[in-house]
Amino acid sequence: MTEIALVVRGGSVVTPEGLRRLDVAIDGSAVIGLAETIEAPSGAIVLDARGCLISPGLVDLHTHLRQPGREEAETVETGARAAALGGYTAVVAMPNTEPAIDTAGVARDVLALGRTALAEVAVSGAITVGRAGKALAPLGELAALGVHLFTDDGAGVQDGALMRRALDYAKGLGVTLAQHCEDENLAAGGAMHEGCWSSRLGLPGIPAAAEESMVARDIQLVRLTGAPVHFLHLSTAGSVELVRQAKAEGLPVTAEAAPHHMLLTHAEVVDYDPVFKVNPPLRTESDVAAVLAGLCDGTIDAVATDHAPHAPEAKDVPFDQAPTGMLGLQTALPLAWQVLSPVLPPERIFALMSAQPAAIAALRATDARRAGHSAHGGPIEIGATANLCVFDPTASTVVDPMRLASRSRNTPYAGRSFTGAVRHTVLRGEAVVIDAVAQR
Repeated sequence: MTEIALVVRGGSVVTPEGLRRLDVAIDGSAVIGLAETIEAPSGAIVLDARGCLISPGLVDLHTHLRQPGREEAETVETGARAAALGGYTAVVAMPNTEPAIDTAGVARDVLALGRTALAEVAVSGAITVGRAGKALAPLGELAALGVHLFTDDGAGVQDGALMRRALDYAKGLGVTLAQHCEDENLAAGGAMHEGCWSSRLGLPGIPAAAEESMVARDIQLVRLTGAPVHFLHLSTAGSVELVRQAKAEGLPVTAEAAPHHMLLTHAEVVDYDPVFKVNPPLRTESDVAAVLAGLCDGTIDAVATDHAPHAPEAKDVPFDQAPTGMLGLQTALPLAWQVLSPVLPPERIFALMSAQPAAIAALRATDARRAGHSAHGGPIEIGATANLCVFDPTASTVVDPMRLASRSRNTPYAGRSFTGAVRHTVLRGEAVVIDAVAQR
């Protein structure tokens, strides 16, 4: 007989249709009850969710865990801990590690490291060997292991003929290529967005055209091959419009936006603080507005953190010499809530951060089981895997870099406060975060 082991009590469940005031009962790894009131038996864990939203666990399409090779910045364990504290139950690890995730052996190593982590870790594979853009990685070997997304993130595939060949292979394998769109010749030497602030600060700029030209090229390749492409961290108005037109045509393209491109602009670089150096760079106010419009009208399918930790000494250099990237996992949901809740209902916001990224990463029920993962992205229903995020929309998140779970401290939001805070996270039926404290 099924015995209730955990009850999430007093919250509103986020469904595709809206909010429903329901308690959630869990046993093992599954949801076993949904009702307005559920009594918890003696010994069961009760999570207080009064005033909170209970959503499917968040899914991040774009997490840099740095292991293997850059463990001083992050490990699978610390990155997954940050993810759980941010409400994430699954993350997709980017392959720009050292060595790159371009073989099944390296992918297996990362997956093994993630088996005991506080969030489920899926991996993306490199499109090319060593992410060098010269020869295709063994896509079939990685796909056989369950890898669904492939990217050379950190670099775009510059050779159009090679990208076409990769798309042909990907279509046959039933996997998706995710492109970091940047023409290296146009971007060469740039440190921030090319515009009024780069001119004022005397820093070399990266034009919007560097991103948009590759988005346009790859849309043409999708049209040619019929293979799907996912566009990583779109940052310009022109890129958003290109994807909007491609979707209107019915092409199989998806796109994501990072939280920092929903809020921050190139004006943040005024003090030359390397924490604001990111790739693609922070853009203009009109670009931020276009990204928000794309999230609202469905052009952009997902909010993805692009969590990119760097050890303090790596960022403690002049702006133009610093590596690109900033932390994102623990601040993504409060930031997205603050920015998007005035214009989107809760079910749309959580779809952008859970159901839709889970679908792109093939972490929904059928595909997840095939790849050896549990199901993510909801909906919350009896029999579903109990991967949950409990979010208090009235609380505040104050960002203290020294209290973040990451090994790194390169957050652009130090000292800032956002509306909303993650209260609990449940992974496969286990309360891994209770009252904003990791449980192991």
